[in-house]
Amino acid sequence: MEGEVRVAGAKPSVNFPGGIQLLVAVLLVGAPHAFAAKHPVPLDPKTDSATCLQCHEDKSKGKAVHSAIAMGCTSCHEVRANKDATYVKLITATPYKLCLTCHSDKDATQIQGHVHQPAVRDCLTCHDPHTSDNKNQLLKATSGGEKENLCLSCHKTGLNVPDNGSRHAALDMGCETCHTTHKVGEIGKREFEFHLAKATPALCLDCHDAKDANLQKAHQNQPFGSADCVTCHDPHQSRSPKLMQAFLHNPFENKMCDTCHQPAKDGKVVLTQADAKSLCVTCHEDKAKLIDSAKVQHPGAAGDCTDCHSPHASKSPGLPKTDPVSICLDCHTDIAELAKKSVHHQPAFGQGCATCHEPHGGERPKLLRAQGNALCLECHGPESRPQELQAEHLLTIFDGKVKLPEDYYKKNKVVILPLKYGLGHPVDYHPVSDVMDPTDITKVKTPMSCLTCHQPHSSAKPGLLAKDQENNMAFCDTCHKNRVTMGAH
Repeated sequence: MEGEVRVAGAKPSVNFPGGIQLLVAVLLVGAPHAFAAKHPVPLDPKTDSATCLQCHEDKSKGKAVHSAIAMGCTSCHEVRANKDATYVKLITATPYKLCLTCHSDKDATQIQGHVHQPAVRDCLTCHDPHTSDNKNQLLKATSGGEKENLCLSCHKTGLNVPDNGSRHAALDMGCETCHTTHKVGEIGKREFEFHLAKATPALCLDCHDAKDANLQKAHQNQPFGSADCVTCHDPHQSRSPKLMQAFLHNPFENKMCDTCHQPAKDGKVVLTQADAKSLCVTCHEDKAKLIDSAKVQHPGAAGDCTDCHSPHASKSPGLPKTDPVSICLDCHTDIAELAKKSVHHQPAFGQGCATCHEPHGGERPKLLRAQGNALCLECHGPESRPQELQAEHLLTIFDGKVKLPEDYYKKNKVVILPLKYGLGHPVDYHPVSDVMDPTDITKVKTPMSCLTCHQPHSSAKPGLLAKDQENNMAFCDTCHKNRVTMGAH
C-alpha cells in the first residue's frame, strides 16, 4: 500500500476527516486546554454518564458502537468546572494517547515493522471514537467507489487505469479482501510490508484455482501453482493487459516461452540449457564478459543470474527479483545497518543501489558509475540533463545506463546546485572541489569533494552531513576557525 512508514515516531498529519474535523475545530476554539470545549450549560465535575446521554444519546447507538461507551463517558472524558464555565476535555493530551490506554498493541513506537501511516499517531483518520455504521467504527466502508471507500481517501489504487491497461476485479470486493490494515511483522516480508491477510501465493489461490484449465493454458502448461504470482502480476492495476508488471523480460512479454523452457516434466520446470546462467548468456553474452573482465569485480554477479534477476517480470527496470534496494542489502548488511538512521539518501534506500553503482562490475572503486563529484553532479549539477524515454515513461542518466521514473526529479524534489566554476554550494563562492594553492596551482591546498561534507547513504540528521552532525554553524566551524574571516582555516 502507498504512503506508509517503516519506523514509528513520525509527526502526526492531523488530518481529521468530515465531522471529526468539525468537532476538533469546535473543541479548540476558545478552549483554554487542548481538546477542551466550553460546555453550553454548567455541569457538576462528578457528572455521570447517564446525565451525558440525556443529550448525547446518539453516541451510544449504531451498528458498531465502541466498547468504551459501555465503560462510561468519563472513561475518556473529564469535566472541569469553575465559577465561570464548565469545560469537557479528554483525559489525555491527544486522542492517540487516549486510544493507546486500551489499544496498547497499536502503539507505533513499540511496533517493529511496517506501520500503516494513519496508525502512527492519528487513529481518528480512520475511526469514529463513538459509533459508526461500519465495523471497527470505521468512518467509511473499505469497499465501494471513491466516495464510499475509506481507503480511497488516501490511496488512489485502481482509479486511473490506462485505456489499454487492466484492473484487478478483487478491488471491487473491498480492500479488506486482501489486506489487514494493522498487521505487522518481520521487516522485508511482503505479507507484513503490505499488511496482507496471508502471504502470496496462498492469498491469490484463495480465488484463483491453479488447476483451472484456462489458467494452465495461459501459463503454457508450466507449473505455476507454487510460484509467487506478484512476481509477474501487479495485484491492483497495470498499464498492460492481464495485470502484467511494469517491466517484462522480452521473451516473456512476446510469449516466446520455448526460448527458455522445455515442456514441464513431473511438475517441474525444465530449461533449454543445463542451468539458468548458461541460458541467460545465450542472449546476454555482453554481461558475462563484463562480469569476467571488469577491473573491479562484483562477487555477487559471479553467481546465478536469477539470484538477483527475475526471468519474467518486475516492478523495476533491470528486473530485480525483489526491489532495487533489498536485492543488494541481502548481502551488503553493513549498508542495511545504515538504513536504521532516520534520514536517507533517496537513491540509496529508495530508487536503488544501481543508481550510483555498477551491479555487474566496473572500472572504479566501489563499483561507482563516475569518479568523485561527477557521481553526485550527474543528478545535482547545473549541467544535469536527464534524457526522456517517452514511450517507456522513463528518464535516463549516465548515458542511458540508469533508468528513472519520468516524475523522479519532481517527486523527490531533486536539488540542482547553482554551481559555476566549481563554486556555489552551500553559499556563493564556496568551493565544492579541491582548492588549489594560489602559489602553485599544480598543488592542492585544501582537498574537498561532496563527501567532505555529506554522507552518501544516510544520516541521523537532516542534510546528510558528515559524522551525523547538525546542519548549523558549528558544522562550518570544523573547517572555518574564524567566523569573521570565513576564508581562514
